[in-house]
Amino acid sequence: MALLPSWIDSANTPNHPFPLNNLPYGVFSVADGALRCGTAIGDRIVDLTGLEAAKILRADPDADVLDAPYWNDFMELGPKVWQSYRRMLQTLLSISASEDIQETLTYFSIPLTEATLHLPFKVSEYTDFYAGEHHAVNVGTMFRGAENALPPNWLHMPIGYNGRASSVVVSGTAIRRPWGQLKSADHTQPAFLPSRRFDIELELGAIVGQASHGPLTVQEADDNIFGYVLLNDWSARDIQAWEYQPLGPFQAKATATSLSPWIVTKEALAPFRTHTPKRHVALLDHLKDMGPMLYDIDLAIGMAPDGKATTTIARTNANQLYYSAAQQLAHHSSSGCPMNVGDLLGSGTISGPQKPERGSLLELSWGGKEPLSLDTGEQRTFIEDGDTLTLSGAARGDGYTIGFGDCSGTVLPALSDPYER
Repeated sequence: MALLPSWIDSANTPNHPFPLNNLPYGVFSVADGALRCGTAIGDRIVDLTGLEAAKILRADPDADVLDAPYWNDFMELGPKVWQSYRRMLQTLLSISASEDIQETLTYFSIPLTEATLHLPFKVSEYTDFYAGEHHAVNVGTMFRGAENALPPNWLHMPIGYNGRASSVVVSGTAIRRPWGQLKSADHTQPAFLPSRRFDIELELGAIVGQASHGPLTVQEADDNIFGYVLLNDWSARDIQAWEYQPLGPFQAKATATSLSPWIVTKEALAPFRTHTPKRHVALLDHLKDMGPMLYDIDLAIGMAPDGKATTTIARTNANQLYYSAAQQLAHHSSSGCPMNVGDLLGSGTISGPQKPERGSLLELSWGGKEPLSLDTGEQRTFIEDGDTLTLSGAARGDGYTIGFGDCSGTVLPALSDPYER
């Protein structure tokens, strides 16, 4: 597919993240503070809540679904409405739109620079998977040795844990360094201290757009996914090392999970679908691959020490995942677990086979033994106070780019007394 031309000139700029091919969905506010649903195109946001209220563009002719500051009510309408609404929106914004339409939509739009962005959907529940083979092998090798790097179940199903929906925040939200129980090998008892090995995880988040009440096939699960965001699962590695046996991550992952502010729809990413990797062992029938289910999305991590220049510390691609979001959702539902509109599925850390492709500082510094050198001349093993971490992602087509918007957060020092009120 080639670039779709729009009457909004900035959307036709080569490599702009928000061309007419994209039209990601978000929630924004301006000076009056009211939260509204909108779409990004070029350097502008179109106020879709306003278009609905004015009866210019409606997803449901009988009800307002964009009057609440999230996309959940729209998602409930289902895939046919998702597709038809997007086509209508593309028609209104295409270069062939009439002058009257252009004038009207200009009135219902603002520059991106004037908007404050918010979480684009209400997170019902949050599950984080561990679906990147290179990451799982790296971490397993560090802690269990190369011969036992992957747990015995890993090649048979996407493993994960249930996180906290309350921890999910939008890009730009500052992250406070957490306190927790730490125990080093040379101490017999743990101590309650600020985390010293605070980290990130470069992930892709899938948003469930339809509720279900029973097992889903992989195809049904794929149909139920509304779109994708970039996801940073902030992780306190030292808290995790002490707590995770035998039940897995808990407080180490509960500090925060940052999301990029725009939902990139599954339809916008359709031209970039690609196959999952060759299987080491055959999957059981209910998880078997159903054609291309991953996406060719370039990903990167940037690190900026306390307001200084940003260093790109890693580059990888979402096609490195072993399990697709559809397989993760199918597995999640296989026990009969009900899934909700607005459920968030984290892919797990996405790493490639080479060192510069590793999606966490734990891997990049190999557990702190191999410090990273930044462009500023400083070194890092884990995150220091004042560091800003930024995830970016883009799918690149024939003369156009599908961007997500950055997913960033700055780490603040731990509170001197976490219980002070």
